[in-house]
Amino acid sequence: MKRLLLIALTACLAAVQLLAQDEVPWDRKQTGFASTPKVGAFFISKYGYSDLDGQHGFSQRMTRAYVDGTILNDFKYRVQIQINNAAFHMKDYFVEWARWKEFSVKIGQYKRAFLFENPYNPWDVGFGDYSQITKKFSGMGDYCGEAGSTGGRDMGLQFQGDLFPVSSDGHRLIHYQLQLMNGQGINTGDANARKDLIGSLQIQPVQDLMIGVFGWTGDYVANGVTVDRNRWAVSAKYEHDAWSARFEYASSRGHKIAEYNPATKTFRGTGMADGWYAAVGVPVNAWLKLYAKYDVYRDQATWDSAQTVWAFAPNMQIHKNLMLQLQYNYVDNRLVPGQKYNEFWAEVYVRF
Repeated sequence: MKRLLLIALTACLAAVQLLAQDEVPWDRKQTGFASTPKVGAFFISKYGYSDLDGQHGFSQRMTRAYVDGTILNDFKYRVQIQINNAAFHMKDYFVEWARWKEFSVKIGQYKRAFLFENPYNPWDVGFGDYSQITKKFSGMGDYCGEAGSTGGRDMGLQFQGDLFPVSSDGHRLIHYQLQLMNGQGINTGDANARKDLIGSLQIQPVQDLMIGVFGWTGDYVANGVTVDRNRWAVSAKYEHDAWSARFEYASSRGHKIAEYNPATKTFRGTGMADGWYAAVGVPVNAWLKLYAKYDVYRDQATWDSAQTVWAFAPNMQIHKNLMLQLQYNYVDNRLVPGQKYNEFWAEVYVRF
């Protein structure tokens, strides 16, 4: 770990030394070379019905506001907050030195580099929620016990870049990300001396087609209990001219906090979980796009612990800043014998 930290600090120092050679003057009184901050916000309002228990009603799925911009041309920053009903919390805050496409450095709080779907804005997912493995394995109500409000984020340091422009369109063949993170989620300090190491290597053989592998090793601490996080995933996505297709498989090794028995100091369960999903989006016209998804999560990496969701979601985006989304889900939860039910959601997205 000390070696990783030394490499990270050396890379940051080299980046700063290179930047100092630039023609933009550094000065504590410098006020130029900063963009006008961009301010924006969006909210999602939801109506949901389930015939499992007959419950239905309206809710505020989320409200977010953000500010971002650049300083000295090469430093990007972002601050984003979220409100869910009466709960307020910080979502993102980071600064990134991004002088070159091939190498950039980010520090702060932001999305984990695990799975393609995790960094998607809710507007772009196509469904009224993320897939089960994205939620369970990226830190959105995490499998091991991390709070859902984390939203797939953590605090730490990241190196990333795009390498090797190819073909006549100049698209980059390889994208990489390497993160050194606390492991405890957002707005929380680390709970031990160990850091999470998360990485991704993605290949773009043709423009708009990405094939990626992801890895994550670390741990999570709660209530005096430490559980391992050892995860990997393989993924593919295609986004072109409003057509969409995604497939991701992820596997996790490590128990949940809830599986620990303090009396016996042992864990129940297999300590394994996995899942996958396949989603497609087909544009019908300029404002209507139809999405369908097959979504499986296996809580103990066995079929007896599987929850399967078949989803269909028409997205009606009549303006860049206004969208109505309907969604039907058929859910088969094998953890509870005979628990098969239907869900209907209607969500309105507004942004400015």
